[in-house]
Amino acid sequence: MPRRKFADEEIVMGRWPGSVLYYEVQVTGYDDRFHLYTVKYKDGTELQLKESDMKSVSSFRFRKSSSSSGSPSRRSGSRSRSGSRSRSPGRPAKHRRRSSSQSREPKSEKNMIGEPNLIPLKLTENNTNQYNGEPEVTEVNYSPHSILERQRIESERARERILERYSLHPRKEEKRTEEMYAEERIFETPKPVVKVCMKTKELEFGGKIGAFFMIFLMPGTVFYLLLMCAQKDPSILNFPPPIPTFESLWETRVFGVFLLWFFLQALFYLLPIGKVAEGTRLSNGSRLQYRINGFYAFILTTATVGTSLYFGMELYYIYDHFLQFALCATIFSVVLSIYLYVRSRRIPNEELSPAGNSGNIIYDFFMGRELNPRIGNFDLKYFCELRPGLIGWVVINLAMLLTEMKIQHLNMPSLSMILVNSFQLLYVVDALWNEEAILTTMDITHDGFGFMLAFGDLVWVPFLYSLQSFYLVNHPTELSWPTAAAITALNILGYYIFRSANSQKNAFRRNPKDSKVAHLKVIPTASGKNLLVSGWWGLVRHPNYLGDIIMALAWSLPCGVNHILPYFYVIYFTGLLIHREARDERQCKKKYGLAWEKYCQRVPYRIFPYIY
Repeated sequence: MPRRKFADEEIVMGRWPGSVLYYEVQVTGYDDRFHLYTVKYKDGTELQLKESDMKSVSSFRFRKSSSSSGSPSRRSGSRSRSGSRSRSPGRPAKHRRRSSSQSREPKSEKNMIGEPNLIPLKLTENNTNQYNGEPEVTEVNYSPHSILERQRIESERARERILERYSLHPRKEEKRTEEMYAEERIFETPKPVVKVCMKTKELEFGGKIGAFFMIFLMPGTVFYLLLMCAQKDPSILNFPPPIPTFESLWETRVFGVFLLWFFLQALFYLLPIGKVAEGTRLSNGSRLQYRINGFYAFILTTATVGTSLYFGMELYYIYDHFLQFALCATIFSVVLSIYLYVRSRRIPNEELSPAGNSGNIIYDFFMGRELNPRIGNFDLKYFCELRPGLIGWVVINLAMLLTEMKIQHLNMPSLSMILVNSFQLLYVVDALWNEEAILTTMDITHDGFGFMLAFGDLVWVPFLYSLQSFYLVNHPTELSWPTAAAITALNILGYYIFRSANSQKNAFRRNPKDSKVAHLKVIPTASGKNLLVSGWWGLVRHPNYLGDIIMALAWSLPCGVNHILPYFYVIYFTGLLIHREARDERQCKKKYGLAWEKYCQRVPYRIFPYIY
């Protein structure tokens, strides 16, 4: 077996297929069977090259510097003289000397004939005058193919002009001139390069076996916690809770109400209000469009619920059938996940998710195979991410607030219930107000839409994130005003860190020259994207995760400290962020190579430094 010459993540010079031009690429893999290197160009294009089409950067620079050193006039003269002898041997020597001397004059045109300048990558810190992004990154919108091809055409045209000026143009090259201009006309409308989605190699959540158990563990966790909180004494020592029969959990009318809610939010999503934004660039070079109207949908939902309450609708119905609603949402998410997996078997490879294309049915069903499943312009993943579950969370909290007043015979809600509703309402409104920022999150850009996200969006978020308010209905907790003030200050601190860090990152992505972020420093990477090393992102990696954990603690403290169940969200969210941070570390190290090592030296602090 031939020994491979170049290692993964090594920067080398790769020849563009069909040309004699080389430019810098990063090695991302090697096929032992066919002896082909997978390389990545600066615009994100991935191709497979033979070892003979690749050269080390140092040797390429040496040849280029040696060819451009010495006496330019002597090289130019020798080229012209040899051209004169080979193409016009009958011309007088005087003419040949004249041509030789004149060939030294047009230096600017001579420079155009040479190779295009290849700028080596340097891992040096930079400011936002460059087009930049994250670890938290932004894209560079250019095509190396386009630039180098146009440079080649211009070089050919300059060479033709020189040959014509000194009568060195041979007849046999007239046909070549016509072909060259034909190439330029063809090049004006190039076909996009389509990249095939590679098979998923690094499996998450314990791989195939872990994904299998997660499909049952996630619904089991939801129903266990809801059943525990429904008991008079929700202590974990009272395990197991009384398990209801399936007949008592299923009610057709409840399922009808759930479907009405889902399609009402779908109707609000389709309304032609709000702006249209573009998502990140896909593997085929295109960008999807998204309707940004989540905040308007929230206002319309508020008006609809308020009108229903005015005409006598009882939100107590939600509390009284809470388990039935959870079961209906679970069944709906399973059916939706099956539909998503079946339709993903018929789509092109370039539309698959890089995280859910392992070839294993269970794992791909759980992670999701298709990256952006759409029915016409209706984006299923984007819709479920923010609308029915997130807005439903607020409606459920409101229902629990009114139910507490009814069951506890109160004229106004308790201070604990007011704090929980207020804190979580702020979080939801913030997410909907900054809806466009979700287009650059891992859920949208990397993860497919399968059972994990479908169940998480439709069941996990509305029914577990509202666990504190559901707990307080039957287990009221008295809070003093100083305690409430301290909890409020804690939530404000967490929200400030969360919003400031995310706003800084999102503003940097949209416009790195913005005066608010122009002072931030970055480290450029081989992919053409940059890593932030100042501001919030220079203090600690993922500062937004720190804000999330502080807010989760503030949401749970109004429930008191008698039971651990209300703090499940804190435990779960901490575990989720540990997983995400570890995943981000692995992916960034693989993607950015040496630049990521330098970033880790500049920003050594992590939220969970000793976990992984």
